[in-house]
Amino acid sequence: MSLLTAGATKIFQDCFEDHRTLLTETETSCAEPLMRLADLCVEALRSGGKLLLFGNGGSAADAQHLSAELTVRFVRHRRALAAMALTTDTSALTACANDYGFETVFARQIEALGRPGDIAIGFSTSGQSPNVICALEAARKTGIAAAAFAGNSGGALTGIADPLIVVPSTVTARIQEMHILLCHVLCAEIEERLGII
Repeated sequence: MSLLTAGATKIFQDCFEDHRTLLTETETSCAEPLMRLADLCVEALRSGGKLLLFGNGGSAADAQHLSAELTVRFVRHRRALAAMALTTDTSALTACANDYGFETVFARQIEALGRPGDIAIGFSTSGQSPNVICALEAARKTGIAAAAFAGNSGGALTGIADPLIVVPSTVTARIQEMHILLCHVLCAEIEERLGII
């Protein structure tokens, strides 16, 4: 007798089938905006700029993951690259949420830490996260490029983030799976284009 029940086997198969289908759709729809983001990141990093990354929940984890791949290493042993997740300073996050509201927790840090030549990169599977939208709007007002990873149709991030990398799905788990793959492709592009060791 199998250790998996018939129901678990169907869930397993369905998850992999959904992932395979979405992988092909994502490859087609996200290549152009992801390459534009890679161009912007390389230009910013070559010019002394930094990447400011943020999101909520699993998207916060994606922001931190991407930041770590860049500041430490992805594949190559090379110099550190300037990337910062705005999701990790609990004192700043809680003070800002308490004093100004949760929708400002990333925007306030963009105002404090961002400079023209930097890139703000938000993550929102729905495209509707108020604090991600607010942060990208703050970035644009400061002269910082505003980009994002989203799902669904891009939601309210459409017209705010450019480039906007939209995974064509409404299923949060599948969107997150594609986001991390796209982040790894972005890291590989950055390392290759910078040619750094």
